[in-house]
Amino acid sequence: MSIRQRHIAHLYLHGSPNEERYGHVIELMSDVTPHVRELPPDAVQLDLTSALRYFGLSPYDVVQMTMMRLKALYGIDGSAGLAGNRMLAAMAADASAPGETTWVPAERAAAWLRPRPVTALPGIGRGTAATLGRYGLHSVGQLADLSPATLQRLLGTGTARLLSERARGHDPSPVTPGEPADRLTADLVLERDCLDPAERHRSVLGLADRIGQLLRGQRRVAGRVTLTVRYADRSSSTRAHTLPEATDHSPALAAAALGLLSSLGLQRARVRAFTLRADRLRPVADAFHQLSLDPGDARARAAEAAADRARRRFGPDAVRPAATARLSRDSRGGGVSWPMAG
Repeated sequence: MSIRQRHIAHLYLHGSPNEERYGHVIELMSDVTPHVRELPPDAVQLDLTSALRYFGLSPYDVVQMTMMRLKALYGIDGSAGLAGNRMLAAMAADASAPGETTWVPAERAAAWLRPRPVTALPGIGRGTAATLGRYGLHSVGQLADLSPATLQRLLGTGTARLLSERARGHDPSPVTPGEPADRLTADLVLERDCLDPAERHRSVLGLADRIGQLLRGQRRVAGRVTLTVRYADRSSSTRAHTLPEATDHSPALAAAALGLLSSLGLQRARVRAFTLRADRLRPVADAFHQLSLDPGDARARAAEAAADRARRRFGPDAVRPAATARLSRDSRGGGVSWPMAG
């Protein structure tokens, strides 16, 4: 009995669609295939395997049809990746310019993966990349050729096993709709290009405060934050930071987010939108907090709890950081996506 080859598409939606437009996009995708995975605020994954017979088209042609519908109905441009599993499809989408589709057929997946940098693999951050680089491991092919035992000595058993599988292009996870949320995303879209460093600082600070409010409201903490900055030319930059301890404390989230903003070295870049994502979520009861002898920390957390009570009583804008008070009135968003696992 032969196993049917899967065909997974990963689509990026350019132009930072708001939450309402994103919902319309998901409805459109559901007309193509029932197997849709939401990745707010600007991506979606489709399992096209069962849809091919219905449309009588190749996987590539189904993706092109879907992108044309997006453009015709909602004016949304996209870029896409198409492959035999979710990981490869996402990587292919990352390699696609706006309006283009990168197709990685199963028989060419290994050859396509080998020359790519190790940082292109999901799960490899700066620390892991630096460790691998010290041993001359810079490409996915070099990682795939390394024996599992050697990789375990470098990275530990769990990480080594996962990355060894990914370096060989393996990812059996299905495109499953309706999974529990394991991340929170807040975004801010500007009506005109932002060149002011102080305005960027306030924008990111406001997003971090909003994420903190949501985490505390759900009694969860985040272990990592990711900042995406989108530019006027529709390109973007993304940086991620793993927190030293999982937290729901807005100042800690803001410090991490502002550090990511600083690391981008934007200078005169024409910024159009910011997206801040918190993931690796878990219940606050499962987290730990390093005790501090600084009374300022306790006072800050007490003030934060009081501010949350005021917001619950008088609305979300009743209290906010003073530094965000001058956020430009020509911005829209601050919206929060309620994404699915991804």
